[in-house]
Amino acid sequence: MTVPPDIAAIDSLLSEEERAIRDRVRAFAGPDLVAAMTEHWEAASFPYELLPGLGALGIAGGPLHGYGCAGWSNVSYGLALAELARASASLSTTVHVQSGLAMTAIWMHGSEEQKTRWLPPMARMEAIGAFAATEPEAGSDLGSLRTTAAAAGGGHALNGEKRWIGHGTVCNVAAVFARGEDGRIGGYLVERGTPGWTAELITGKGSQRAVWQAHITMRDCVVPAENRLPGIRGLGDVLRVLTHSRFGVAWDALGQAKACYEAALTHALERRQFGAPLASKQLVQQKLVLMASEIALADALTVHVSRLMDSREASPALISMLKMNNTTKARAIAAAARDLLGGDGILLERQVMTHLADIEGPYTYEGTNDTNLLIVGQAITGYKAF
Repeated sequence: MTVPPDIAAIDSLLSEEERAIRDRVRAFAGPDLVAAMTEHWEAASFPYELLPGLGALGIAGGPLHGYGCAGWSNVSYGLALAELARASASLSTTVHVQSGLAMTAIWMHGSEEQKTRWLPPMARMEAIGAFAATEPEAGSDLGSLRTTAAAAGGGHALNGEKRWIGHGTVCNVAAVFARGEDGRIGGYLVERGTPGWTAELITGKGSQRAVWQAHITMRDCVVPAENRLPGIRGLGDVLRVLTHSRFGVAWDALGQAKACYEAALTHALERRQFGAPLASKQLVQQKLVLMASEIALADALTVHVSRLMDSREASPALISMLKMNNTTKARAIAAAARDLLGGDGILLERQVMTHLADIEGPYTYEGTNDTNLLIVGQAITGYKAF
């Protein structure tokens, strides 16, 4: 595939270490991985055999410090996510659920014992995590969640339902969020095999097909007292995790946009019509230039926000704006690339069709596009318009 020129000189914004991490993940996410994930996408199967390789990369828990995690900068972590997303958005989402949600929830809000027990094997991708917040009646409006936690047998009995829970059927541990008897939202670690936990795989998806998501039912699902996440004292603590997760989604979307642009450029240079390469035509160049321009702008903004994340200066509204911007632009670039490739654009082997479908997932999860837009709107105007 043709590597486009770095017109905006984005590489100049990166350190040598950051470029090295990016290049290492890019080498891992080569043609063999693309072919494997295309098969998984078509079959809607989970890529178990790729988990050890992901663990060896250090990408799971990449920006977290200690407990077997790599302690990368947020720029390095984002670059790594984007390279995985370039090859397969389903695979980058698998890492995203593991790292940006489950591991981050434990790292931010867990006890020392919980961190020591779970984070090292999760960083190695030997233990799989899930993050169970979304419910059938509470998606973007997490404040309305109905799952309850009540004192029982020296622990907590969870009752309720969760939906669209990545890794829900395969996880070793899930961070579950429920409303306690005091009315406040708390977090609880539910381990595999806990009685009262039922996970049903959601099938028939047209997006993120190689990511297994579940509908969870909990009926008197009792977890011991030591499995309560002590740092979760209300909705705001859950939203802190989601803010970090939205940051990762923005990098995912950027990687998808780049993959679609590269596929379109390669096709335009190689495909001849009416006696000349498609790339020599004005309308084709217009499409390519608009793609390149949007990617360059998103690239610069995403690196800048990542630097602010590293210095703890990035506001939740800024992260929402970044996620909204990158997923919206990736969606448009994927559609333009599909159009430019003509009939070949619908072939899975060309990747564009899988990206076109897969971008619908991050466009919706971690707060729908409209929800993130209104978070930014509130920051600008001071009015909450939800």
